[in-house]
Amino acid sequence: MDKKPEVVLIRSTPDPDRLVALAARRCYSSLRADAINERLNEEEIDRLIQFLRTRNHLSPFEHAHFTFSIGGVSRALSHQLVRHRIASYSQESQRYVEYSKLEQLPCIVPPSISENSEALSEYHKLMQISLDGYKKLRQLGVKAEDARYAFPNAIETKIVVTINARSLFNFFEQRLCLKAQWEIRILASEMRRLCRMVAPRVFKYAGAPCSYAQPYCRENDPSCIQYPKNAEKASFSQ
Repeated sequence: MDKKPEVVLIRSTPDPDRLVALAARRCYSSLRADAINERLNEEEIDRLIQFLRTRNHLSPFEHAHFTFSIGGVSRALSHQLVRHRIASYSQESQRYVEYSKLEQLPCIVPPSISENSEALSEYHKLMQISLDGYKKLRQLGVKAEDARYAFPNAIETKIVVTINARSLFNFFEQRLCLKAQWEIRILASEMRRLCRMVAPRVFKYAGAPCSYAQPYCRENDPSCIQYPKNAEKASFSQ
């Protein structure tokens, strides 16, 4: 891969750890919200979030939202990313971005290709053919929205994603898995790092089962190094 994804956490719910704890306490208290908030000390926040995760009571985490600006990733990755539900996406449009003036197609290079000089040379030829074909189609009067069909999955894209903490748990569980594709694993790792900076308690145990203290394969795949799957051994400790 020529470069790592460009990931910026541009917005997040203020004090998400406290908000999740407050939402959890709301379920068991008739007090006003301000009174609940006043009684929430650091130890209680820790206890409540730990309780929620171990009991798999995840709805309070839906109140915390995180907005990422993501660049330097492929369309292959974005097609995987948008499969995750309960999220909002705004992506660079190939209908309105003009590529005809580019000399080189912005694209992501997989490590298996960049590490092989012959494969890398062939890869760049294919990218150039794609861009030249796009330009020719545009010259022939084809609309950008149709000419873009000549582009490969490798083309770079940019996207803004807003997603709540509960959905991020699912995202990290799936995309930090050892079996996830390399590009989206890199993205997920960086997103988790940024989340932990603003919500360390909420995301303390976020990740794939293969990273637990007692790891197991969530896909029950005999080819995985963490097989056999044994959910009873799962631990949130990392």
